[in-house]
Amino acid sequence: MNKSRTGKTVLFAGTFDPFTKGHKSIVDRSLLLFDNVVIAVGVNPDKRTMYPVEYRIEYIKKVYESEPRVRVECYTGLTTDFAKELGVDALVRGVRTNKDFEYEREMADINHQLSGIETVLLFTEPLYSALSSSIVRELIHHGKNVDNYLPLPISSIKNK
Repeated sequence: MNKSRTGKTVLFAGTFDPFTKGHKSIVDRSLLLFDNVVIAVGVNPDKRTMYPVEYRIEYIKKVYESEPRVRVECYTGLTTDFAKELGVDALVRGVRTNKDFEYEREMADINHQLSGIETVLLFTEPLYSALSSSIVRELIHHGKNVDNYLPLPISSIKNK
């Protein structure tokens, strides 16, 4: 990895759900602050997700195909253990609301106590602050076109 600017590499361990434009906002803002961003896709065989891991990885690579400072990794287990394994400098977490902020701040303190890894909390851009993947799923359920909520239209990946 290139560590020429700040020498910092951060881990974004959000699901990077194709429905959540705010996730892209957090990664893009992280790229302004740090040299490299690792997007970690958690693999939990017991948890059902809307999209399989392979699809999410393909999606992320498509979104960031021209950005060499973004790397995609899969992991199982605890995020903090994976972050230590990779040797990243900090975790990055996205915050949409003040309530999210309170929760994420508490989790950041716990993560730091348990693992020594710092957490950087970044608010999503105001445009995406109220948008969550569950809201978009609801819109889709009711037959609404959600392409304007997405960083990359789903159809551009589904029709590959």
